[in-house]
Amino acid sequence: MVKARYYGEEEDDGKTLLDLITYHNTTMHTSLKPGTMKNYYSTERCIKKFLEEEYRVEDIPLKKLNYRFIVDFEQYVREYKPATRSGCANNGAMKHMERLKKMSRLGVRLEWLDKDPFINFKLKFNKTERQFLTEREIKLIQETTFTEPSYEKIKDLFLFACYTGLSYIDVKELRSDHLVIGRDGGDWLFTKREKTEESLKIPLLPIAKKIIEKYKENVDIKARGRLLPIYSNHMINRTLKDIADACGIHKNLTFHVARHTFATAITLSNGVPIETVSKLLGHSKLSTTQIYARVLEKKIGEDMHNLMIRLQQR
Repeated sequence: MVKARYYGEEEDDGKTLLDLITYHNTTMHTSLKPGTMKNYYSTERCIKKFLEEEYRVEDIPLKKLNYRFIVDFEQYVREYKPATRSGCANNGAMKHMERLKKMSRLGVRLEWLDKDPFINFKLKFNKTERQFLTEREIKLIQETTFTEPSYEKIKDLFLFACYTGLSYIDVKELRSDHLVIGRDGGDWLFTKREKTEESLKIPLLPIAKKIIEKYKENVDIKARGRLLPIYSNHMINRTLKDIADACGIHKNLTFHVARHTFATAITLSNGVPIETVSKLLGHSKLSTTQIYARVLEKKIGEDMHNLMIRLQQR
């Protein structure tokens, strides 16, 4: 019988925590998206560091995955600082805990664990406001011209997402055959969300159509069968910070802000029904879209408060 050291003592080799993690990541590899799997691998690295630094072991028997372990791991993960970034904020820490919880539930289903160690542990996510641009801020970006070609292209990609609601990966995967003529005779995008595989049928608004036309004859883009130029998500987000500064926009501008902007400033603010917005965004549940409606209600309240102040000053 192979012997292994756990918590400073020797025990018979059996199912271990890393056995469970390896089984999960191997079996889910084909059904989960690469981005999701990347997150699970990140959690796996964090667990290994926790075992190494806190318990001075490489692995533990699965039966040692108990409530105390969960609480200790939560404390560790809140302070965990990978070499490339600062420590985890609350929601980042909760994401690690959520992934471990899903793996522990798999252990219960496999009968490797007698009971779920998370049964008395509550995940506590902080609610975050969805950042989006106002119509005035969108116009500022549209009217600003950049001499650096990559900045101008990234500006166009961002605006395209503002007027289509597409995420970075969905814009990246856009190909020329996704552009079709709809039943109304207008230009539409027929594609699907990479994240959920939900079908997307998006009628092109004039600005989005104009951006496609701008790159229609680009030799390199045509050769690749694409509709638009593309850059890495990291480069885009880095450049968007410079674009925001140049336009005097004091918000943390990322590519995903464009999707939030489409949901709020472009559609919901202009009376598009929430059910239609949900379809355009490719949400599988209307409750996901209702997050944007709550943000919008907050903005309406702020706007009306500002109006009352102006009226009182007359």
